[in-house]
Amino acid sequence: MQQLGFDNEKYLRIQSERIKERISHFEGKLYLEFGGKLFDDYHASRVLPGFEPDSKLKMLLSLKDEAEVVIAISAEDIERNKKRDDLGIGYDEDVLRLANVFTERGLSVNSVVITRYTHSPVVMKFKQRLERKKIKVYKHYSIEGYPGNVPLIVSDKGYGRDEYIETTKPLIIVTAPGPGSGKMATCLSQLYNENRRGVKAGYAKFETFPVWNLPLKHPVNLAYEAATADLNDVNMIDPFHLAAYGETTVNYNRDVEIFPVMNAIFEGIYGESPYKSPTDMGVNMVGMCITNDEVCREASKQEIIRRYYQAKEAVARGTGDEKEIYKIELLMQQADITPEYRAVVKPCMDRAKKEGLPAMALELSDGTIVTGGTTPLFGPSAAGLLNALKHLAGIPKKVKVISPQAIEPIQKLKIDYLGSQNPALHTDETLIALSMSAADDPNARLAMEQLPKLRGCQVHTSVLLAHVDVKTFKKLGISLTSEAVQEKGTHKI
Repeated sequence: MQQLGFDNEKYLRIQSERIKERISHFEGKLYLEFGGKLFDDYHASRVLPGFEPDSKLKMLLSLKDEAEVVIAISAEDIERNKKRDDLGIGYDEDVLRLANVFTERGLSVNSVVITRYTHSPVVMKFKQRLERKKIKVYKHYSIEGYPGNVPLIVSDKGYGRDEYIETTKPLIIVTAPGPGSGKMATCLSQLYNENRRGVKAGYAKFETFPVWNLPLKHPVNLAYEAATADLNDVNMIDPFHLAAYGETTVNYNRDVEIFPVMNAIFEGIYGESPYKSPTDMGVNMVGMCITNDEVCREASKQEIIRRYYQAKEAVARGTGDEKEIYKIELLMQQADITPEYRAVVKPCMDRAKKEGLPAMALELSDGTIVTGGTTPLFGPSAAGLLNALKHLAGIPKKVKVISPQAIEPIQKLKIDYLGSQNPALHTDETLIALSMSAADDPNARLAMEQLPKLRGCQVHTSVLLAHVDVKTFKKLGISLTSEAVQEKGTHKI
């Protein structure tokens, strides 16, 4: 079982307390810009073992009586049908998904704001779609010279043109499908328009990474840079915080670069700025909940390597940029690691080299490495999966847990009816065959019962896998990396 390095219960408690404290600094109203994923934050759970993927949503649910959500989406992203890479859906569809999830979980969704609003047909159609679902929609507009033209921004012709979002709760969570949606501009526009109505509302930023109170080159922070290699974000010492307090804290380049403008906007709205640094604006308490620094360091190093292989795969499949690979290679140097630091890489590549065929290696929770090769019946991922299940069940390697009677119908279906040229079973087909055998074979049944023990295990393959194999590993909770090599011969990607 994976060792924990993060106290999730403490996080839920002190994070909500921190937000309540920040609300009290202003006139009982805080606009909280929520960066990153509000739920399904698997990056955080990988680099901070013990952090639950929906921790931030749970924390906000503890404040649900005081909170409401505004979802921001840019008109530009609607027009070009920008998609979320992890989900494969457009930002417009994700707005509806987020609204449904928040509502189902008990968070009040106030509205959707369309930033950089244009009267294009596709934007108008999306607006009407939201309104048919009884979701309020507000329009915020582009401002010429933004963000540098502060006199225009902080005026009736700047933020004053935006539609004022009517809110009733003390905490307004401003979130979005992804970066560049206009969350910060939405918050600042509301501060201006609240101030015109005599309310001195506040602003704060909630970003989990980089962790402000960890060292700049801590692996947790390096892993964040690896995760955002496509955005070209760079972690850096917050110079404003250092100058104001003599304390070294970590932020990232975009917040540091925009802070002088933010300060000027605050001064334009309030007459003075409530903050002396980008770090001051944040409320993130994740760094206070690390209980085992070494565990988090190790997990983060593994995440950097995982991101490296992910970037190489994206380039091989024609969807990535080699600049991301180069950046992550530099991050690996800073963390003093190589790809072989991942325990499954060398055993996998050694077997592939020895046999001259695709191979895989799987690391079990106790550190045991199990490998699998290519056979006439199974691809390497399926073979390795079976070997791991037999090892966990204490079944000798030579014992067959899948009967030929279970394999033959699947192969016949693939070749004779579905037109496949590859008779070898994928992982999902192998599990189906195993389940068929389990009806009569105690060994097959025992092997099947080991599947939950694979959650959290690590796998590396010497070739890129078919999407169906990738999905199966994901469903099993197995962390997968692959060499950026297309499988040749009968084993097609």
